[in-house]
Amino acid sequence: MTFTPVRDLRRVLPKTYDHRREVLSEISTALSQHQFLQPVLERFVFNDGKARTLVGLTGTIEVFYEGKHYNIPVSLWLKESYPRTAPICYVKPTPEMLIVPSRHVNSNGEILMPYLDEWRHTQCDLHSLIQVLKAVFSEVPPLRLRLYPEDSGSAYQKCSLEEISHVTLDREDDLAFSEHNETVC
Repeated sequence: MTFTPVRDLRRVLPKTYDHRREVLSEISTALSQHQFLQPVLERFVFNDGKARTLVGLTGTIEVFYEGKHYNIPVSLWLKESYPRTAPICYVKPTPEMLIVPSRHVNSNGEILMPYLDEWRHTQCDLHSLIQVLKAVFSEVPPLRLRLYPEDSGSAYQKCSLEEISHVTLDREDDLAFSEHNETVC
């Protein structure tokens, strides 16, 4: 991922962008309001296999959920026809996170919402999109922490979510807990 300072963005923004001035203006506005996002210039592979060098914003947006602040990692990709077309948006979980599919985020992390589906360049912009993401993700978080650590030295036994009815811990002496000492929550 190539992070690009805002001051250099005008020089490196591909000439294939139809509305360069508007793209640069919206990115600058979004970055001035959302300090944990950075501009990137990277090769993006579309679902049909075609690849293009696109500019985007990547980083985290802060949401407030059940009384706590959380940083949700996102990538917002601007197609060459932006702002006439909506950005392509993804949540980008860290290794400790899992995507929680919902009506707003699919299992691949793609963000799906009416604001993007009904995009109108005269009424929609990056800053407003980020505000909508913050509001929606504050109600329905798109990510959660993994239930079980990835390393095999864990005291947890791994199982699928469908199998979880209780948590079984391994004893240090590798003997099973006796039945009368187990707790089912």
